[in-house]
Amino acid sequence: MHFSIPETEVCSGENGSPYVAYNIHVNGVLHCRVRYSQLLGLHEQIKKEYGSNVVPSFPPKKIFTLTPAEVEQRREQLEKYMQAVRQDPLLGASEMFNSFLRKAQQETQQIPTEDVALDICLSNGQKVTVDILTSDQTEDVLDAVATKLDLPDDLVGYFSLFLVREGVDGGLTFVRKLQEFELPYVSITSLRSSEFHILLRKSYWDMAYDGDVMDNRVGLNLLYTQTVSDIERGWILVNKDQHRQLKSLQEKGSKKEFIHLGQTLKYYGYLKFDPCITDFPEKGCQVIVSAGNNELNFHVKLPNEQMKEGSFKVTRMRCWRVTSSQVPIANGTTTPCSSAKCEVKLELAFEYLMSKDRLQWVTITSQQAIMMSICLQSMVDELMVKKSGGSIKKMLRKRHNGSIHRPDSQQAVKSPPLLDSPDPNREQIVKLSTKLSSVSLRGISATNSANDISGNDFHGNYAFEGIGDDDL
Repeated sequence: MHFSIPETEVCSGENGSPYVAYNIHVNGVLHCRVRYSQLLGLHEQIKKEYGSNVVPSFPPKKIFTLTPAEVEQRREQLEKYMQAVRQDPLLGASEMFNSFLRKAQQETQQIPTEDVALDICLSNGQKVTVDILTSDQTEDVLDAVATKLDLPDDLVGYFSLFLVREGVDGGLTFVRKLQEFELPYVSITSLRSSEFHILLRKSYWDMAYDGDVMDNRVGLNLLYTQTVSDIERGWILVNKDQHRQLKSLQEKGSKKEFIHLGQTLKYYGYLKFDPCITDFPEKGCQVIVSAGNNELNFHVKLPNEQMKEGSFKVTRMRCWRVTSSQVPIANGTTTPCSSAKCEVKLELAFEYLMSKDRLQWVTITSQQAIMMSICLQSMVDELMVKKSGGSIKKMLRKRHNGSIHRPDSQQAVKSPPLLDSPDPNREQIVKLSTKLSSVSLRGISATNSANDISGNDFHGNYAFEGIGDDDL
């Protein structure tokens, strides 16, 4: 997730005295508004729990009232602090950090803790209404949905809740996967738009896990409705013969057979994103990106109107990063953001092993860049569990005495460390080992846009693998 503090506000305290509030944004959207003293309190708690050597540096206290320049400097320092804590595999996943963000979100939106009904959408458009508290976190709401559907506890971890936006044409835009640091009711309510919904969808990529889900009646129905929906939306490609077979199986009520046939189809299990812009194979190309099967698939429209398709395997991405910037809303002027309405521009850039000794940056400009990053991270996590001989069943988080604990077998599977931004102009030689197959847009020259990006949300990739000379 992308944390930023793009702005500050001067607010009035309970006694009427002014103070500076720092607006914490997640994925370009306001999550909470906090004071310096609140963040300092969080820092002291983290330091006490985990030790000074683990915690990032925190901007010092000031005796006198801060000047505007000092407020700006503190804003930048607090932003870097929040990003560093979130990216740390230990601190970012801690209940201490996440509960702070949940409480701050609820206080910012001024929503009291009370009983409410919340609608959760299924893939077929059906809604499931669950009775929850406004202060219930994502895991609590997911458990409530599972209970309402009669989904067994051991299958809950195969599903997640996603924030989606439904267009006037019925198209579905995935905004993000709901996280442990937010309150779903508060998140959806604060958007103040009927376009947004919370959707239940499977959260794994390897279709081998479909078998576990299909052994249960409720799991089978959920997987079946998702497959039908993806086909109807055109996310899964179907020819006429396959369509006839699917229709026949549907009429017979043969749900397992329907899914088995679906598994053989192109883009089964992929998540499709809205049209966006990429710099590959050249700058300014329109592209439709899909995520699935441990890859990002590109459908690129070249300047000459020619269409090209290719895929970037996650095992050949050395690292990736998400960046955000504020740009003026296009209105025919060049007015700076400080005096005009602005929008957040998000980019996902990944460094890809194009050949045995050549790494190249590929950039995607999309408002769904964070969601793409989440998909890549979950693919890596799943691959690492498999490499360690584990199962995603062991990845299921379990609540114990009010906090989340992972089984010992999962402790080795952590988010990748931060990496220094590589010099894009330096030739890089990679140690080559395991054979990997990958489809790329061959024969097309590419440009490198890494110089245009500042790395402030960096992810290394433990699943990265080289390729040998004989494999090319």
